[in-house]
Amino acid sequence: MADKILAKDKLGEFLGQLKKDRQVFGPQAVEGKAQWAPLQAEKDLLWEFSNTHLSPKDFFFPQTECMMRFVNQASDEQGMIMQAEPELKQARALVNIRPCDAKAMQVLDLIFVQDQMTDDFYWRDKRDKTLLVGLACNDPCPTCFCTSMNCGPHSSTGLDALLVDLGDKLLLRTLTDKAQALAEGLPEAAKADLAQAAGLKKAAEESITSRVGMDQVNAREVMDLYEAGLWDRVQESCLNCGTCTYCCPTCHCFDIQDEVQGTIGRRVRNWDNCMSWLFTVHGTGHNPRGTKKDRVRQRFMHKFKYIPMKRGGEIGCVGCGRCVQLCPVNIDVRRVVNDMNA
Repeated sequence: MADKILAKDKLGEFLGQLKKDRQVFGPQAVEGKAQWAPLQAEKDLLWEFSNTHLSPKDFFFPQTECMMRFVNQASDEQGMIMQAEPELKQARALVNIRPCDAKAMQVLDLIFVQDQMTDDFYWRDKRDKTLLVGLACNDPCPTCFCTSMNCGPHSSTGLDALLVDLGDKLLLRTLTDKAQALAEGLPEAAKADLAQAAGLKKAAEESITSRVGMDQVNAREVMDLYEAGLWDRVQESCLNCGTCTYCCPTCHCFDIQDEVQGTIGRRVRNWDNCMSWLFTVHGTGHNPRGTKKDRVRQRFMHKFKYIPMKRGGEIGCVGCGRCVQLCPVNIDVRRVVNDMNA
């Protein structure tokens, strides 16, 4: 790990170095929102933003992803011919990703790449070929609660490098071997620079007033939480629209479909939504989560109880606050989890 100083008037050279062998993406103002897009010019890269409208999860787990293609030659001795989708051809870099979104990628690593038997090639290929350069949050938004979710506004988890805006310059902290080349030729950070960055981190953490308790959620038996009376109240206003799942950087439910036209076809993986009745309906017509209450309870139990139980205490939420901002009926995840904890 190295702490270097990147002068802001040298930013163009820094980005140019990244573009030599990578496709570079960054948050940009698109239709009035901070959205991820290919970076064409240094001036397009946003520095003053709370977070992107949607998370960069789509770079690794696309909304629709072709897994393979096939041709069914019924009259041919070869029968069905299947062809794998090519790997990602060019390496990529995501610049100015917020720490909560980088942390979400680390959480999803635990889901998609667990062991030899659970090793999602499509996810791993994109992760291995993507460099994550984070931008610390010096001014977290009011709906953030990342400090309660094993994260923080200056967290380095899941990142290859972290940038801290010091005003007229940037502190560049390299965290992995993949990022070491970024620091070549840059001056070492002075003690005053490191002290300023530490002060910004402390101030940012203290500015997050939302506190979400997890101690009793972790301690209680599953069935105690499952049968709690709070679910009757929480489900009342929910529309089961799925907005919370689609904007969430850690949600990972998907469906696989074969699209066929004549003798050719492709197998695609699409984002799915655990809030949908169709998500769990069986071929027999039976649905183990047939009521709205069942589906609302599943979302919260999965993120805050089941994942921590199965993934060594990791939480299926990073506290980015997107679901709080975008829920059309103002269901606040912070209140629900605090109710679970109480």
